[in-house]
Amino acid sequence: MSAADDQAAIDRVLAGDISAFEQIVHRWQSPLINLAYRFCRDRGRAEEMAQEAFLRAYRGLKQWRREAAFSTWLFALAANFYRSELRRIPAHNISIDDIHEPADPRASDGGLEDDDRDRAVRRAVQALPEKYREALILFYFHEMDVPAAARTLGLPEGTFKARLFRGREILRGKLPQLLAMPQLKEA
Repeated sequence: MSAADDQAAIDRVLAGDISAFEQIVHRWQSPLINLAYRFCRDRGRAEEMAQEAFLRAYRGLKQWRREAAFSTWLFALAANFYRSELRRIPAHNISIDDIHEPADPRASDGGLEDDDRDRAVRRAVQALPEKYREALILFYFHEMDVPAAARTLGLPEGTFKARLFRGREILRGKLPQLLAMPQLKEA
């Protein structure tokens, strides 16, 4: 499916063909669940949050102004809902100061295996203040470019870039061994 297919499906939904929304759900279900998971780190809760985001999108289709891609509107709606939901019922977060580099006795050089390193980075990102965590999640884990991620969060690009920069700086200060990781590339 393409952006044009999304638009055609939405036009059919707005014309009364409710079943056309199934195409939208099929295309965007995994990305919305993945985004929700990055916010809450609980698969079951992520699925519930994505389902609610789709329900809100369905109810609000008439508000999509078509100035941006449907996906941008959908992700902005979902991210706003996810943030609100996590304010209402917070996910269990740990302090970034409590994150320790896991020792991996299997590694011959005493370093981290890829899976352990990835888990450590994800845990460290989850421990960041919300505004930095959201920027890093959208940019690195959801692979959105700066303009799309900024629109999703309803921020000017400069503000988004500043949050992305500051979030990386916090991670670099707490986890200096991760500086060489390709996931911490510059925006």
